[in-house]
Amino acid sequence: MVENGEIDALVPERAWQELARGLMEQTPSRMILALRECGALARILPEVDRLFGVPQPERWHPEIDCGIHTMLGLDYAAAQGYDLPVRFAVLTHDLGKGTTPKEEWPRHIAHEQRSAVLVKPLCQRLRVPNDCRELAMVVARFHGLPHRAWELRPETILKLLLDSDALRQPQRFEQFLQACTADYCGRTGYEYLPFNQADYLRAALHAAAGIDAGAVAKLAGDNPLKIRDKVQEARLEAVVRWHSTAPRTGLVS
Repeated sequence: MVENGEIDALVPERAWQELARGLMEQTPSRMILALRECGALARILPEVDRLFGVPQPERWHPEIDCGIHTMLGLDYAAAQGYDLPVRFAVLTHDLGKGTTPKEEWPRHIAHEQRSAVLVKPLCQRLRVPNDCRELAMVVARFHGLPHRAWELRPETILKLLLDSDALRQPQRFEQFLQACTADYCGRTGYEYLPFNQADYLRAALHAAAGIDAGAVAKLAGDNPLKIRDKVQEARLEAVVRWHSTAPRTGLVS
């Protein structure tokens, strides 16, 4: 199909259907590598294809190659039984590293923002379902923060919770943490290490969600903007109290 140009005539719905099936297999990296070997990956998912051969700092990524890291993370997600949105988010979380100028290698400054920019048109092109698209966008944009969870100030933690819509969609935030766990463990030598930062952020969400928003709203009066501000202040106070006693242990990575 690649040699005959038929791959370019593949309708988006069929491409997504086959991709989704492969992602849900026991070792989804085999599909990606097979597509790459025959040249199909460069036609269907060029954003993923160009990750291969791009180096990362060996200190944090012993496997070095961005494409290999993505495959390790993807297979880890499969081994944990994570659902399709999580696996797709892992596949696309680092797309921005494929656009880093060579003179900046192996560093990839601000790759999260570039990843989020690339995920959107990819999802439009393949007509990716909303649940997969929305999680992939959140993971691409924010996956760097959980790795630095111990360093984050309460204000930054609350901003992450708000920007990722964790308070309204806690299940999606759990999927976000699963994808970040796969990102962490998808590195040579990290496969069996605990990603304690995920539990740390789960506790932060619990603290922020624990306030009585209704009671705060009553005290704030009828002004919607004042109500919103007071609720956010109460949430920040809750996160600050939690942060002052929360154990912060583990490697910053």
